[in-house]
Amino acid sequence: MAIYGPVTPGQVSFLIGVIPTIVAWIYSEFLEYKRNSVSSKVRHSDVNLVEMGNDVVKDDDRAVLLEGGGLQSASPGSRNSSATSPIFRFLVMDESFLVENRSTLRAIAEFGILLGYFFLCDRTDFFGSSKKSYNRDLFLFLYFLLIIVSAMTSFKMHNDKSPVSGKSILYLNRHQTEEWKGWMQVLFLMYHYFAASEIYNAIRIFIAAYVWMTGFGNFSYYYVRKDFSLARFAQMMWRLNFLVLFCCVVLNNSYTLYYICPMHTLFTLMVYGALGILNKYNEVGMAIALKIIACFLVVILVWEVPGVFELVWRPFTFLLGYSDPDPSKAKFPLLHEWHFRSGLDRYIWIVGMIYAYYHPTVERWMEKLEEAEWKRRLSIKGAVILTSLTVGYLWFEYVYKLDKITYNKYHPYTSWIPITVYISLRNVTQHLRSCTLTLFAWLGKITLETYISQIHIWLRSRIPDGQPKLLLSLIPDYPMLNFMLTTSIYIGVSYRLFNLTNTLKNAFVPSKDDKRLLNNMISAAVISSVLYSLSFVFLKFPRMWV
Repeated sequence: MAIYGPVTPGQVSFLIGVIPTIVAWIYSEFLEYKRNSVSSKVRHSDVNLVEMGNDVVKDDDRAVLLEGGGLQSASPGSRNSSATSPIFRFLVMDESFLVENRSTLRAIAEFGILLGYFFLCDRTDFFGSSKKSYNRDLFLFLYFLLIIVSAMTSFKMHNDKSPVSGKSILYLNRHQTEEWKGWMQVLFLMYHYFAASEIYNAIRIFIAAYVWMTGFGNFSYYYVRKDFSLARFAQMMWRLNFLVLFCCVVLNNSYTLYYICPMHTLFTLMVYGALGILNKYNEVGMAIALKIIACFLVVILVWEVPGVFELVWRPFTFLLGYSDPDPSKAKFPLLHEWHFRSGLDRYIWIVGMIYAYYHPTVERWMEKLEEAEWKRRLSIKGAVILTSLTVGYLWFEYVYKLDKITYNKYHPYTSWIPITVYISLRNVTQHLRSCTLTLFAWLGKITLETYISQIHIWLRSRIPDGQPKLLLSLIPDYPMLNFMLTTSIYIGVSYRLFNLTNTLKNAFVPSKDDKRLLNNMISAAVISSVLYSLSFVFLKFPRMWV
């Protein structure tokens, strides 16, 4: 089995860390099995003792209990071990520690095995490759078939109450935004799989909508909850970057290859900064207006004024620099990709903030509209539909139909138009607001994982930092069967990674214990440094024997 690309210190350090964890997890499962077996025997023994009327526990029975671990937790040695460093207890394979943390060890081990599968699919010749091909008829058939199946099997009406009015208005509710992310993500993924270049402009709108939701969702949370704690911040960063960090290490890729992650991280940080600074004034409307104006001014300064972008981001080239291995793109500077990707959606996150701020106001308008006379209600809704369709048509004719290079120039200033049209039409009636296709909503919850995983276990590039121009082939010469199999595995793995990310976040990022959080951060930095140092030693061994 050939490996594409050199073996890196990051990959070796990952193996050094994961292999002992897998061993520890297997041992913890054995200890749990052993303990359950002894407990079962003890319960059976208790029944016999009751039947015999004997209330005395024999010395031999007590010895069995001690040997099996039934009373070990009460021993002085166990009490002392609880005060010992978790790292030390892990290294010495402390049995009580392993059993207590069995679920966390299992999550780490499973996460490591799945990333090993990423490497196997994309960095070795263990599986084959096939070329992409686009057929519009097949593309539309598959997508509309999914919609029909979803409508028949997962259509649901929601009756959630609005936190603002206490009524079932449900304007831009969570179910709806998850569904929105889901159907966009399916088209986004199919665009990559089938190389459907003719919908490039639509994909740009979808990505803008994701960034819009970053502004909308984060503003709503921080404005309402007023939670600017270190724990909340760490949880957000973990959700956005945990998986991609390890993909960069294991696959030897640059952070910007997964450009959605740094983009969402940047705009999340900007929303956090905008509301977190002088947050005691967030209840004042003028203060929010000034903060939003400040956001626009920062974006204009960094992205519109020549030379400022390079000045601001040059110190972060080590993190955001990207060099496409394609020889035809070698002429571009390292920050070109980051400039292009972040610049396309530089304003839309601020539009999301504005929409979030006025969300309660719009909901109150909708409440009054639903209570109005039916003629007035019908005329206003008809006007909204007619206006939305007219604006959407004009945008489609004069902006969307432009070639992609020209379209990209207009995109930062016009992407809010189709997003607003969609929101208006999707929420024009109570029935439309209340219903969702839960299959798409489910897919919407794992968009980050499906975005990252597609590059390695659905598509493949075979080289570090390479664009995924090939398809993973598990069933050669049967493209549709291969599509079915690889898609099933890919969606299943993505969903599992979503759960594992949340499981490990709960284990290592406590929500109400900043001291423990800081200790975990320091421990992670120390462990990473030690593993990385050890990797250099392991990499030198083969050279010593040459």
